Amino acid sequence: MFHDYLQGSLEALLFAAGEPLTVAQIAGIMQLDKPQVWELLTLLEESYNEENRGLCLRKVAGGYQLCAKPQHFELLKQLERVQEVKLSAAAMETLAIVAFKQPVTRSEMEAIRGVKVDGVVNTLVDYGLICEAGRKDTLGHPILYATTDKFLLTFGLDSLKDLPAMPEDDGSGEPEQISLLDSLRDEAINENTEENTKDDGAV
Repeated sequence: MFHDYLQGSLEALLFAAGEPLTVAQIAGIMQLDKPQVWELLTLLEESYNEENRGLCLRKVAGGYQLCAKPQHFELLKQLERVQEVKLSAAAMETLAIVAFKQPVTRSEMEAIRGVKVDGVVNTLVDYGLICEAGRKDTLGHPILYATTDKFLLTFGLDSLKDLPAMPEDDGSGEPEQISLLDSLRDEAINENTEENTKDDGAV
């Protein structure tokens, strides 16, 4: 009975969090050992795998989150609670460069895009999709940029290792990188229909 109580407590915790929680976070909040948390997560996942359950347990951004099952996406869209992260073409192109070539400096982004990126980079930083990741050991020590956990969450990735593999660079790879990010984002929007993203509007 107490084990059932713990499983219910974990379910309530994940529901209330609204964002992925790591095993360490769950263990700290519930005052359990990590092996106990793993066991509870496994049991919870098994219970959600039943056909009549509307939710599923999903691993994303290094943590665990409750999400709606794909068969309910159309129904949930009627609530208009799912807001797509809308990025301009310039922002998506710059984000693709950071995602696939990180850590990268502004000048390196500009060399690839052929235009200034100051405004777009600042906006992506404000949006929480990229962040400063140290400085490059070259003249002037320019700031390096990398993607964030919010980037992983937005694009439905558990880690950067889940980014699609890119073919060898032939000088025309950026459009394909952007297309890959677009596809990832579309999948993440569907898979995260339980998340009410506060940010809206093109950047």
